[in-house]
Amino acid sequence: MPEFARPDGRRPDQLRPLTFQPDIAPNAHGSVLVSFGNTRVICAAMIEPKVPAWMRQQGVPGGWLSAEYSMLPYSTLDRKPRDIAKGKLDGRTVEIQRLIGRSLRAVIDLKKLPDKTLWVDCDVLQADGGTRTASITGAYLAARLAIEKMITEKKIAENPFTDSVAAVSVGIFDNKEILDLAYLEDKDAEVDFNIVMTGRGNFVEVQGTGEEATFTQEQLSSLLELAKVGMKEVAAKQTEFLVKRLLTNGLAGLSIGGR
Repeated sequence: MPEFARPDGRRPDQLRPLTFQPDIAPNAHGSVLVSFGNTRVICAAMIEPKVPAWMRQQGVPGGWLSAEYSMLPYSTLDRKPRDIAKGKLDGRTVEIQRLIGRSLRAVIDLKKLPDKTLWVDCDVLQADGGTRTASITGAYLAARLAIEKMITEKKIAENPFTDSVAAVSVGIFDNKEILDLAYLEDKDAEVDFNIVMTGRGNFVEVQGTGEEATFTQEQLSSLLELAKVGMKEVAAKQTEFLVKRLLTNGLAGLSIGGR
């Protein structure tokens, strides 16, 4: 029987090449260009000295974290009109930016951001599958760089992150469980999952569906285990990036995301 082959030649359990380029947006407090293969997302974080009106009205202590997501018109083969041209956000955009916000809020102590809002903007530069998972992975790093800057400037007393967070996709393609789906796999996958996890290995969110197909309990277990394998590698690369960054800036004493 011929060996299973993915369109780009990867093993079923192999991530696409993963890289992080810091300071891609100079005016942001922290920014990263994250690349999962040909999927590239600019993630930028800025901290505002105010909180949403509902927090003030309800007397909620601490700060807030919010995220926005967009796909640039030239990120896909066919031009994608901006949401503003349609007069409203499409459902997919709203879903993804809420997911990014939930994912980061799961690993941050907002009481350590008193009267501040941490904004994270994720703009897809090139889409080849997995834009939401790349956005979450890069958003955490951009937010950590912004926190680093605020601590250095003595505008925040301590690192509010309790852990790191990242995401990866898994699915069933051509009857085989695979990790980190590129577009050609994603569009024809029988089953598609997006898994969000912390650096300690805890689940934040599991989004999964059969694409006109079903999956068994055994397949679900296999997909979750495959995601955990991939997430260990992603979390390790995040830590490597942050350690190198902190050492470069002479801040080796700072905690790397609570781990």
